[in-house]
Amino acid sequence: MRWQQLEHIVQDQPLFETSLLLTGDVTHHQAQRQLSDWTREKKVIQLRRGIYAFPDQNPHPFVVANHLVPGSYVSLQMALAYYHLIPEHVVVVTSVTTQRPGEYDNKFGRFSYRHIHSSLFYGIEYRLLVNNEYAYVATPEKALLDLIHFRPQGDSREYIESLRLQNLDILDLKRLHRLAERAGKPKLKRAASIIEAIAHREAEEYEPL
Repeated sequence: MRWQQLEHIVQDQPLFETSLLLTGDVTHHQAQRQLSDWTREKKVIQLRRGIYAFPDQNPHPFVVANHLVPGSYVSLQMALAYYHLIPEHVVVVTSVTTQRPGEYDNKFGRFSYRHIHSSLFYGIEYRLLVNNEYAYVATPEKALLDLIHFRPQGDSREYIESLRLQNLDILDLKRLHRLAERAGKPKLKRAASIIEAIAHREAEEYEPL
């Protein structure tokens, strides 16, 4: 395949896979060899085996995260920062997957993956981010529950208060409890009750006079 053909096929896609080159009688070995040549020439960037991008592209980090590990969704602190539920600036894009945990570091950022049991793989939305880019992201409620699930003693009031949660009016408290009930874990049920109490307290503090 010639370079112009690749540009035409990929067009505005932020990322592409090796399989995209497998047209006509092109074998996987031939495609991989061609991509290796283009990588050395700095025409493309390899993000991990089988995943590439053009150097001048600037895909949303959540899109990159979804592509690096198919079948994952962005959650935990990064999702909470995305929803403005916590005040901290978060650098690492943390995702949840039923596959192995892992980490990647490339031009587009740092990406971390936590393993979760398939029974807890829910509470996800396919969200429009920017410029017609979409990614799978935990709902605000599920991002909170995921964080608490992975954190030892994450259901303690002390820990939940330490998150300095804000803008809690965006939470759907009924959905929060429903997701916690679905998990069937007392830890998450207790956390949901504490979060609800904090949300009510915040609402009362900012109630207009």
